[in-house]
Amino acid sequence: MSSALKAPEGLTFRHKLARFDFKASPYLYISPFFILFALLGAFPIIYTLNVSLYDWHLLKGQGDFVGFKNYIDVLSDEFFWNALFNTFSIFLLSAVPQLVFATILAALLDQAIRASTFWRMSILLPYIVAPVAVAVIFTQVFSQFNGPLFGLSEVLGIDPVRWGYDQFPSHIAIASMVNWRWTGYNALILLAAMQAIPRDVYESAALDGAGRIRRFWAITVPMIRPTMIFVIITSTIGGLQIFTEPKLFDGASNGGANRQFQTLVLYLYELAFPLRDFGRASATAWILFIIIVAVGLINFFLSRLISSQDGIKKPRGRKAARS
Repeated sequence: MSSALKAPEGLTFRHKLARFDFKASPYLYISPFFILFALLGAFPIIYTLNVSLYDWHLLKGQGDFVGFKNYIDVLSDEFFWNALFNTFSIFLLSAVPQLVFATILAALLDQAIRASTFWRMSILLPYIVAPVAVAVIFTQVFSQFNGPLFGLSEVLGIDPVRWGYDQFPSHIAIASMVNWRWTGYNALILLAAMQAIPRDVYESAALDGAGRIRRFWAITVPMIRPTMIFVIITSTIGGLQIFTEPKLFDGASNGGANRQFQTLVLYLYELAFPLRDFGRASATAWILFIIIVAVGLINFFLSRLISSQDGIKKPRGRKAARS
């Protein structure tokens, strides 16, 4: 029996080529991604690490080797810590509400409603709008002098909020831009996961007397947890790299006149181009990379911890058999 499974001897060149194609073609199909990643991803990352170890000027080029001096200079700069605080503040104000509203919106679109395809495609419209147009709209909305919120303040008889000048209000304004643009995109990803849940699971729970809210927390949330983890990680990466919204919110500066909403990427941008200090800018990029990896790992381990605790709480024995 085993001899029959052995490859026959004396194969022709055509058969050898076919066998080679069968074994090698899968690697050739996926090779373009890895080649592009090596050229456009891995090489710039490694090259940036090299630049961060030198006194590198935009026009003069590579200077003296300084080792970790650029990292020390960045970490001792008060503007770096201000940018780090602003980044996490805007990230929390955007990522948490974004995930909550995206989940609720996906749950609503998962119901049997009329023109469901129309509504599901409509929530993607903010994502395809140009960021410049979004910035122009929200800059007018949060204008201190002539925006609709200013008129509302006059009607209520309260002092207008200085959205573009105070730190926390500016963070809310920028986070609103991010939430408006990305909530629908994440909702569609979560909706796809909800659509993959078998309908008979909901029907069985309904026959057992579980209401809509109970079915949502007991069935929907646990079964879409892998997708939610994916959305959380991608939102974390995008939130900590936020650049477009704060840059367009006040195009005349890099994060406001007093750096009240300057993020880490805006701080990096200021070092690289107005100051032309590529060494410190590259060091900032690597510090940001380490921060993103650390936050991503924290999210991953927290999600695994929550999953393991849910597994411990599952009923066993006769109770599990009855369910």
